[in-house]
Amino acid sequence: MAGCFALSVHLVGRSGGSNASLLALIYGVGGTIAWLIALPFIRFASHARQRETRLAAWFLFLGMATIAVTAGLFALQYRIFYAQWHAPFPARVWFLQQIFTTASALYQFAVLGLRHFLPFAFILLFAVSLSMSRRSR
Repeated sequence: MAGCFALSVHLVGRSGGSNASLLALIYGVGGTIAWLIALPFIRFASHARQRETRLAAWFLFLGMATIAVTAGLFALQYRIFYAQWHAPFPARVWFLQQIFTTASALYQFAVLGLRHFLPFAFILLFAVSLSMSRRSR
């Protein structure tokens, strides 16, 4: 996923900003963690099923996990950046700040971050799903 981000930034000309290396790390770690999270769901959904079902399970769960984990890491980094301006922990306003900071980060990722998955990560997801659906039984 870090490679897909780098390709998206450099070949397609999408702006990565001044923190391109940090964002590439977030995308790479997000893809790695997503693989570990998606694997049990894929095995459960595709155990002793036809190849088409295995392909769909790989595509669906790996794609969803990659987006969800990467968005979560993006929100965590967003929260760390804005923590210096947040109220102290036990305060009621702190919880509101957490909710709205996370919601803002997820919205920003949906608008600006998902585009870095296209088209390269989508092609890679399909290739990995096809390959793994043939291998797993």
